[in-house]
Amino acid sequence: MRLFFALCRRRHMPNGHIHRGKDRIIKPVTKDDYWKLKTNIEIEEKNMFYLRNSYLTKEQSHGHSKALNIPQDRLMSLIKRKRKFYDDVTLESRLGHLRYSEAWE
Repeated sequence: MRLFFALCRRRHMPNGHIHRGKDRIIKPVTKDDYWKLKTNIEIEEKNMFYLRNSYLTKEQSHGHSKALNIPQDRLMSLIKRKRKFYDDVTLESRLGHLRYSEAWE
């Protein structure tokens, strides 16, 4: 069975390695390949446009919360949650659990 495949392979396959050398198999370029390349380049151009112009101008950013239907108090609570430091956090509140076994004298 393997001898049969080895003998019949000669007519359809190139000599040696099929991806290297002078007798390699080269896949022909199709219209689908052109279409994929074109769409990928368009997507890349769109991404590069957004990367180059990543910030909004003052005119564009004016009233964006109204356009997104976000109420002002909800926006302020979101900003308050995203802050780095909170006003109501103290060392006693963070380390109070360590005073559990502290006895009164």
